[in-house]
Amino acid sequence: MLKRKIDTFIRNFYKSSKNALLITGARQIGKTFSIREFGKQWKCFVEINFIENEEAALLLKDAKNTSDLLLRLSALTNKKLEKGNTLIFFDEVQACPEVVTAIKFLVEEGSYRYIMSGSLLGVELKDLRSEPVGYMTVKEMFPLDLEEFVRAIGIGDTVIDHLRTCWKFRKPVDEYIHIKMMELFRLYLIVGGMPAAVSKYLETNNLQEVMAVQKDIIAMYERDIAKYDPKNKLENNEIFDLIPPELNSKNKRFILKNLNENAKYERYHNSFLWLKNAGVAIPVYNVEEPKQPLMLARSRNLLKLFLCDVGLLAAMYAEGIQIRIIRGDKDINHGSIFENAVAQELVAHGIELFYYNNKKRGEIDFVVSLAGKVLPIEVKSGKDYGQHRALANIMDCREYILPEALILCNDNLSCSGKLVYMPIYMVMFIRRNESAPVTYKVDLSGIV
Repeated sequence: MLKRKIDTFIRNFYKSSKNALLITGARQIGKTFSIREFGKQWKCFVEINFIENEEAALLLKDAKNTSDLLLRLSALTNKKLEKGNTLIFFDEVQACPEVVTAIKFLVEEGSYRYIMSGSLLGVELKDLRSEPVGYMTVKEMFPLDLEEFVRAIGIGDTVIDHLRTCWKFRKPVDEYIHIKMMELFRLYLIVGGMPAAVSKYLETNNLQEVMAVQKDIIAMYERDIAKYDPKNKLENNEIFDLIPPELNSKNKRFILKNLNENAKYERYHNSFLWLKNAGVAIPVYNVEEPKQPLMLARSRNLLKLFLCDVGLLAAMYAEGIQIRIIRGDKDINHGSIFENAVAQELVAHGIELFYYNNKKRGEIDFVVSLAGKVLPIEVKSGKDYGQHRALANIMDCREYILPEALILCNDNLSCSGKLVYMPIYMVMFIRRNESAPVTYKVDLSGIV
């Protein structure tokens, strides 16, 4: 069984909050499995899937009030619902958005606890009549991140603690551990973080069978695009299919003219937004200056588009690339795959991504805001990781106050002034610091 960080989050949530919890995210990332595992801890666990049981959606839609809703809920299960000991799981809630609206009243009534899950929620639930603010907490879930993956393979706390210490104190990793971690990182590039693909690898060690699972997931995503957004399905599918070749181009930027010679960003904006909200793609927009706040410097029509899972990206490239990645062949372009792995890892850590491009100074792969400061991040897949003209240009610019820059590469950790050369698997430690509370007290002495 795969151990997921979301499992700890769910357990802690129900210890400290009375709210309902809504788990969102792309399809096939393990939402339902994690919730079912949590449900085993309850005396009574009831699961209602609104896609598999269309009658349930119709029955609950027509409820007149909270009492009527609870009565209808009890009719949907043969289990005895015990007050204080029952967890009710509404799955695929995008098929019954009325339940999300009704959660406020169910939570207020207080007899049972509630947890919800569904895919394409950012798309399907945008027109809620009444969002239950203060009664529902939303948590986005992602494919397995790198730490979850290496732990699933068999890496334990001792190694992770060693890596974290090296990250914290900026010192090289034990060479043997470094070599093994690079091997595992390359494996992650082709297996990715989709639970079904990871489980298939653990069962068989057969990369062809892993790829078959990934191809099925890709086909399912393409069907979803046609099903849930029929009006724009051609544009959405075109964009989805163009992600791998666009990332493999020289500047990795998504070029609209490759869709249509006369394409305008305004026409395709909703398609980019749809793919993001569906959890399928990760748009990374250009910033004109590496200054806080980055959002204000964002260029709306210049972007890179990554897939939600690097394993799916590898599966969309030509067959045979998997073995060459495992071997670490130097004659293939790893750049797009390396960058996709970094993008999905940072997004899973709650970090908003941008990239920097300036005709005079050059391009930086990622620019993020951490601890109130701008952090440039370069991703290097080859041996020339010491060459980074654009990074040198912005680090030397007095106009930008940049205390540090990271170069994620294949080699061990080393530092050169403000530049930190870091093995790419250490991306697992780039996180927002949410532990310290932000407090501020106004000094009213002298006026009261």
